[in-house]
Amino acid sequence: MPARTATRGVADALPTALARGVARLVALQGPDGSWRGDYGGPMFLLPMYVAACHVAGRAIPEPRREGMVRYLRHAVGPDGGVGLHIEAGGCVFTTALAYVALRLLGVAADDGDLARLRRWLHDHGSPLGAAPWGKLVLAVLDLYGYEGLQPILPELWLLPTAVPFHPSRLWCHCRQVYLPMAWLYGARARRPADELTHALRRELYDRPWDEIRFRDHRGTLAATDRQLPTSPVLDAANAVMAAYERICPTRLRRRALAALLEHIDYEDRVTSFIRIGPVNAALNTMVHSFRDPGGEAERRSFAALDGYLFEGDAGVVMNGYNSTALWDTAFAVQAIVAAGALVPYRAALLRAHEYIRENQVVEDPPEHRRFFRDPARGGWPFSDRAHGWPISDCTAEGLKAALLLEREAPDPVPPDLLQAAARLILGWQDPSGGWATYERCRGGAWLERLNPSGLFSDIMVDYPCVECTSACLQGLAAVQRRFPGRLEGPIARATAAGERFLRGAQRPDGSWEGSWGVCFTYGTWFGVSGLRAASAAAGDAALRRACEFLTSTQRDDGGWGEHFSSCTERRYVPDDDGHAVNTAWALLALVRAGAGDSEAARRAAAFLLERQQDDGEWPREPLCGVFNKTTLINYDNYRRYFPVWALAELAQVTAGFAT
Repeated sequence: MPARTATRGVADALPTALARGVARLVALQGPDGSWRGDYGGPMFLLPMYVAACHVAGRAIPEPRREGMVRYLRHAVGPDGGVGLHIEAGGCVFTTALAYVALRLLGVAADDGDLARLRRWLHDHGSPLGAAPWGKLVLAVLDLYGYEGLQPILPELWLLPTAVPFHPSRLWCHCRQVYLPMAWLYGARARRPADELTHALRRELYDRPWDEIRFRDHRGTLAATDRQLPTSPVLDAANAVMAAYERICPTRLRRRALAALLEHIDYEDRVTSFIRIGPVNAALNTMVHSFRDPGGEAERRSFAALDGYLFEGDAGVVMNGYNSTALWDTAFAVQAIVAAGALVPYRAALLRAHEYIRENQVVEDPPEHRRFFRDPARGGWPFSDRAHGWPISDCTAEGLKAALLLEREAPDPVPPDLLQAAARLILGWQDPSGGWATYERCRGGAWLERLNPSGLFSDIMVDYPCVECTSACLQGLAAVQRRFPGRLEGPIARATAAGERFLRGAQRPDGSWEGSWGVCFTYGTWFGVSGLRAASAAAGDAALRRACEFLTSTQRDDGGWGEHFSSCTERRYVPDDDGHAVNTAWALLALVRAGAGDSEAARRAAAFLLERQQDDGEWPREPLCGVFNKTTLINYDNYRRYFPVWALAELAQVTAGFAT
């Protein structure tokens, strides 16, 4: 087919495809005006919820229990193990926790799935080789000896904050997870053993419980659970902490535990007991169950913890956040507006605007410096205001969406709060010129040598990344258009530094590496978008190189399909099939780089058009979200709005080149 004819065919099909896609997207909007979806995938989350319920002696309602069992059965892989995430091969950490969770949920030991899990565990050395997070949860359940854990010293929180390895210097997710871990470890918190405990001890291990010397397995880590190289610095630190643990004064330990409780209570209070994420939500809940069983804090903990549960197609999952609402809503708004559907779907967009307005953080956390928190006024979290932790890119995307709808909304976000969002973004910029997630970087990259997880890369420090930098540059550009002359100097300086960061982050092949999606298609879309927000022209050399990278990785069918191993290998790895979401990201990058009239863009659009379903969605595909380079997570709505957005932006240029 001649190129001009093919282009006209794509252009003619775009209006119908966009109409169907937008109609489906609007139909999925929630009553509160938001979009939210399945954000599961990591296989250690749901077992931690079940463990918290068991510690508290809390019964799980039958329909929910059945849904959890169904999901955990679904997660058992062909090899008989359960992976770190739903698409991974078996991992001792998650296989052991999944086994325990199924037993706590009432599944009998002679069940076929449990027999497979048990064989897999014994073949891989039993929970003695589990990653440290797994050993800690098992120790709380009295299924592993505390003497077999590397020390998690509560006293570190008593050190002066000037100490370079003080917990305040860690990435906020890391410090909020190790905060309750340190309390549970320091208090040697254990649920009393019962008949099921003794049965699980027999089932989990390939030798009698009484013969296990747990202290000999502090450093034992199964090959399946070792994602990070061995660190001599960590080995030395563990040896020093183990020596200290033998002589730790009881009075100092009590003081440290009391200090930890202050921080735990603060996190609970300023996040409405939601906490920053599901891991510390489950662990903080366990802390309350030990310190005050049946008390108010435990009750509120479970009420908030239940908000992480999600009824998915495969059963009940535990989401990686209390919801995806702000994130999904900001992107859905931008996709619908790009599709030119503001007028026909004005009511839906106004409901979305109301959600965005009502979930902006309007005040700083009290005493935030004392508890190692940054200012928050003007920011947007990933989910909702009650969560209380604003994020740089969520703030930027919320800001962009609010500004898109400002003229239509009867009650827009007040100008002072829009400018507060811009000031917050400016304050988050790192000296490198880039933006990290929740805070400016507080510690050196050398802290990664002390990463004790065994599994998760880059968790010690909040590193600047391409996606957050790009989103912040786009948000600042939108503010500058809305408030000409306001914050002009600070925004200009921040933009110049951000542009330098993005140019420095571009790889020799023209791509950018993503941190929160799979992987180079995601990063390249953000890299291109950030440079355009910084006023790079369509013919810019960096944008040309980005287009060359994308065309070199385009599949014969016109799409892009990137495999998860791109994240772990840190190079582009193609998948066996094309994916709608990867293709949408690539198409968005091409259009924004000035290559919307290219053959590559036309073929990408044809791929998306051909794969759109009758209901306006695109099919379920492999998970395309990731965190810490090792763990996939589901963004179920990505397949609903990113293809619409990409086709919409293409349609804006197609009207010119197809005539």
